[in-house]
Amino acid sequence: MTAQVHARTDAGRVRPGNEDAFLVADLEAGTTIPMAGAPHETAVPDHGLVFLVADGMGGAASGELASSMGTTFLLEALLAQWTPRPPAVGAFVEALRDATVSANQRLHRYAQDHPEHRGMGTTMTVAGVLGDQLYLVQVGDSRAYLVRDGEARQLTKDQSLIQRLVELGELTAEQAETSRRRNIILQALGPEAQVVVDLTHQPLRRGDTLVLCSDGLSGLVTPAELAAAVMATPDVAQLSEALVALANARGGHDNITVVAVRFEGDGLAPAQAGDAVGYTVYPLAGTLNDGTVPTALSPTGASHLRADPTPRFGTPVPPPEVIAQARAAMAARAAEPAIAGGREGAGDPTRLEERRARALPVQVALALLGVSALLWALASLLGR
Repeated sequence: MTAQVHARTDAGRVRPGNEDAFLVADLEAGTTIPMAGAPHETAVPDHGLVFLVADGMGGAASGELASSMGTTFLLEALLAQWTPRPPAVGAFVEALRDATVSANQRLHRYAQDHPEHRGMGTTMTVAGVLGDQLYLVQVGDSRAYLVRDGEARQLTKDQSLIQRLVELGELTAEQAETSRRRNIILQALGPEAQVVVDLTHQPLRRGDTLVLCSDGLSGLVTPAELAAAVMATPDVAQLSEALVALANARGGHDNITVVAVRFEGDGLAPAQAGDAVGYTVYPLAGTLNDGTVPTALSPTGASHLRADPTPRFGTPVPPPEVIAQARAAMAARAAEPAIAGGREGAGDPTRLEERRARALPVQVALALLGVSALLWALASLLGR
């Protein structure tokens, strides 16, 4: 089983800096893999591979620092917890969970110790490959797609207010894709002392292409267009370049990061018509859709932390008043004159974090405060 991988990050056409980060690492060797020039091809080692995309936020240099530090912290924790252990699925998924939680704890602690970076944070989508299985850890709204037989399926679920409104039937998926509130996320690494990861999995098949990306790509390129690019471009280096170029051609309003991986080899079964592809929860205590009594981290993971940071609650659900406020805000915005170009922020050179930080409509501010208050109240009520 082999993986051909290439990654590309670009500031886009509006932002003066790039707050995205990516990681490609060989967990057997304990080393990162450089992504300059031609694609890198490697056999999948016994301890697997890891791929990651992070999208920082926080103002000034804090966003860039958050994504870079978060990536470093996660790899350090993963190598310490996983590499010395015999390869086994249970240990691998525990290490992915624990390493992400550890990265959040360290990032939050850094921000607390450096007031100039208070509030810094980063989304993180982590893909770990062990054998012929793909495991995904999700925090925030960067995404993972799998392209098979000409169709792109999203493997992750955005941790955003808009996604929750879709799940509650308040918005359609089509309305969510064009909403001006897509940037309101419910969770990121760094801003809070606690984070709860979403853990999913997907069996791999021969010829599958995995694409991890920040919302600078997913906000401008549809899944159908992503699949078409994969089918037209066998070389993953050309694929990542083509996807970045497409996002830039549509305005490049945000930083754009792509990690593209194509899996081949006799160690993978061919795709079958009945194979399921998509968001599939991996049941593990201490994760978002756990459904069991939360437990402390595994001893190895817990040794890196001052205390168990796993929240004692499941998927955050905005209360009715927050939903009503969000609906009112969207209705008010829908009545406003359309923005030239038809997309939020088209032609606006202001940085994303500055747009998030500026004065928003009262309803949206209340929605953000309501979600934050809900999370803190539940954490305080049920214990940390």
